[in-house]
Amino acid sequence: MSKTAKWIIGLTVAFFVIFGFLALMIASWMFAEPEDETVSSGGEKVALVELNDPIIASQDLVRQIKKYRDSRSVKAIVFRIESPGGGVAASQEIYEEVKKTRDSGKPIVVSMGAVAASGAYYISCGATRIVANPGTLTGSIGVIFEFLHFNELMKKLGIDESTFKSGNLKDSGSPFRKVTPEDRKYFQGLIADVYDQFVDVVAKERKMSVSYVKKYADGRVFTGREAKKLGFVDTLGTLEDAVSIAAKLAGIHGKPRVIKEYHHRTLFDKLFGDTVTDVAGLRDEIMHQPIIQYRFTTPY
Repeated sequence: MSKTAKWIIGLTVAFFVIFGFLALMIASWMFAEPEDETVSSGGEKVALVELNDPIIASQDLVRQIKKYRDSRSVKAIVFRIESPGGGVAASQEIYEEVKKTRDSGKPIVVSMGAVAASGAYYISCGATRIVANPGTLTGSIGVIFEFLHFNELMKKLGIDESTFKSGNLKDSGSPFRKVTPEDRKYFQGLIADVYDQFVDVVAKERKMSVSYVKKYADGRVFTGREAKKLGFVDTLGTLEDAVSIAAKLAGIHGKPRVIKEYHHRTLFDKLFGDTVTDVAGLRDEIMHQPIIQYRFTTPY
């Protein structure tokens, strides 16, 4: 056998070995099942569910809440929220799951971190109790709708665009043309309806009149202390306080055992996990960001 043939065979074998190794790592990363880990030891279980990002999708949080609601060994749930809000439909779906858990008789206590505003506040309204830190930023009851315009830039670049549509409103919000008075009326109608849905939920869950909620539902944020004074949260306290409240509501005597989900870190995760997560997060932020949002917008 010639040297060339040996090189070709060697390279082919090496290729398939490397390809198989990478395929195995990717498969282990993609299909790794989450497990529960103990955060603090004690007696009966309290589950900790965390929301630490803008709300784009609801599936994972809904799955976690449902899992712990159906678990006989978990006596209560603490939902830790660090989020400025996000998509309307995703916020509503998570809220419904939180409310369903509360109505099932299993206590679910929201613990607000630095920010739990707009859609994150909407979600919180379904809980058995809402606990905020004095300095938490919450509230921001309202709706925002934003999109960019490229038409002037395209003119300067000498780029033209054509659109064929079945109705005047079919391309409303297109970045390639200016907003018309008809567009404005249409969008404002959408926003008004989604805004009313938010106000109705807050009024119902917090046992307030619609007129009282609307007095403060102009997009403003409250500190936790202000929110407590106005009736938008129940208690001031930390995450640890929220765990104690959840345990008490569940009838747990003594210190509870706190658990939460974690994923096994595979070799693939250790080598590429952060990069893949960052890329996936950027993709979601750009491609799947809802246009109409319950979201607190910061000045940076």
